[in-house]
Amino acid sequence: MLNLVFDFRTLFFYYINHMKKDIKIPEVENVFLAAVQEWSDDFMEKVWYVYLINDSDFQLDGVMVVSKAFGIIAGEMKKTSLLRHAFVEVPAVSVVKIEMLEKSVLALNNEFMVTFFIGNTLYDKKYIFKANSITETATEEVPILFVEGVIVN
Repeated sequence: MLNLVFDFRTLFFYYINHMKKDIKIPEVENVFLAAVQEWSDDFMEKVWYVYLINDSDFQLDGVMVVSKAFGIIAGEMKKTSLLRHAFVEVPAVSVVKIEMLEKSVLALNNEFMVTFFIGNTLYDKKYIFKANSITETATEEVPILFVEGVIVN
């Protein structure tokens, strides 16, 4: 019985280690996020909005974005609820507005999981705006939008 268990484990790990080389996880290129500050008539001040930038030559289909914020403030762990966004398609060389970032979450890590298809290939990437990284002093020109913003690749 011991040999049978050993043989099964050996076979299982051999199979897993050799199958890994056959799994191709495509790298996301020319798709990124940018936080851009814009005037809000609702709040009567500038607020930060996150945009998905598709600077590729391909249309993104079935785009899903899941966002959350987390981190430590005053020695206490804080986290937000998950927000989910879906877009049927994002054309090549275009942008879509994802969500507004409230001032209080800028002190937290803001994580965005972006999943989409190009053709029949599934792509997935995690983007993180580190805590306190979204500031006016950290901005650069955002491609396609041609405004100042904080870019995360």
